[in-house]
Amino acid sequence: MEPVIIVLIILVVLVFIALIKTIQVIPQASAAIVERFGRYTRTLNAGLNIVVPFIDTIRNRIDLREQVVPFPPQPVITQDNLVVNIDTVIYYQVTDARAATYEVASYIQAIEQLTVTTLRNIIGGMDLERTLTSREEINAALRGVLDEATGKWGIRVNRVELKAIEPPTSIQDSMEKQMRADRDKRAAILTAEGTRQAAILTAEGEKQSAILRAEGEAKAAALRAEGEAQAVRTVFEAIHAGDADQKLLSYQYLQMLPKIAEGDANKLWIVPSEIGDALKGLSGAMGNFGGLGGGSGSNGGSDSPKERREKPSID
Repeated sequence: MEPVIIVLIILVVLVFIALIKTIQVIPQASAAIVERFGRYTRTLNAGLNIVVPFIDTIRNRIDLREQVVPFPPQPVITQDNLVVNIDTVIYYQVTDARAATYEVASYIQAIEQLTVTTLRNIIGGMDLERTLTSREEINAALRGVLDEATGKWGIRVNRVELKAIEPPTSIQDSMEKQMRADRDKRAAILTAEGTRQAAILTAEGEKQSAILRAEGEAKAAALRAEGEAQAVRTVFEAIHAGDADQKLLSYQYLQMLPKIAEGDANKLWIVPSEIGDALKGLSGAMGNFGGLGGGSGSNGGSDSPKERREKPSID
């Protein structure tokens, strides 16, 4: 009885194992390669799949989602014989599970080696400055080569990114010094431009100020001259209206002479020719006045011609 129970238990276990091997559940965005007696049979897609137990075997399970693989820094020599370390990141996706399984032994390693060789080929034709400033160009060239080479492997390279480009330490120091010198140069240029602009604005302001000052002085002089002319016309009209005689005019002219000589700077001044006419008119007026005074004296006499010649005429 006991052997029969043991056999039944063994049969149940075998049936259970067969059921497990028969039913295969493939997760979403995954695929499985089925081989029968070592030969590729079919690809299992996502969902519930039935296989023949102990005959069909699952060779490989492949994730169909986009994968991100960073590669370690690789030394690359530029066209100007400088060694730079470049970190790359590859974004790829398996499009054909069968090709990714049978066309290449390890597509991750194959992509890495292909990336290194292609990167060295591209960077070898560029100098350091172009390498540092042409990341988009390098990414596009690298992606084109990788996508073409990995197509037969059932791999599609979506993106290639250069994560870091590290030149040698001495080159970094030289670049920092150059950048610092460029910044100092730009600062000096901006300072000089500011000083120049300030000087130009100051000169323009002084020019406008001088122009306005000159215009004001010209207008003031014109107004002053117009006022003096008006004053002269007023005085002339007043004299003309008062009908002044030569005696009064001569007297007024002599009153103005001391004012002409006023001031410490007037060391030399020219007597106008009209002063003779004024003196003659004044002398005639004073002579008439003296004749009136002598006729009204008590003796009724006058000085002799000799005495008149000895008297001074004017002090």
